[in-house]
Amino acid sequence: MATNRIEEKRSHRRFKFQAPLRYQLRGTSEFNNTVSDDISEGGVSFVNSGYLPKSALIMLEISLLSRVLNPVGKVAWSCPLPHSNRYKVGIEFLELSQEERKYLGDYCNMQLNNAM
Repeated sequence: MATNRIEEKRSHRRFKFQAPLRYQLRGTSEFNNTVSDDISEGGVSFVNSGYLPKSALIMLEISLLSRVLNPVGKVAWSCPLPHSNRYKVGIEFLELSQEERKYLGDYCNMQLNNAM
């Protein structure tokens, strides 16, 4: 019997996380504001008012509890939302300071422990 399962490609577990997020496409001067949808040690997703091309480099400001993280990432995917002009966007972190990576890892571990 065949099963229709979508293979999970993420290497980190994502957690629902709605917080202010600012981003800037590298090479542009315009900042955009949105709200994150979920987060993991490897990336973040959010809903955006426009399409962001795959592999575009993006600089982020993510409000995480009492800190603001400033990772650089790339657009891993961008999918249109049904009946909308908006897109769900997934960002893979490429650059994150050691201190910010530890802070994010501690947050994700706390979420994992709270889910048990």
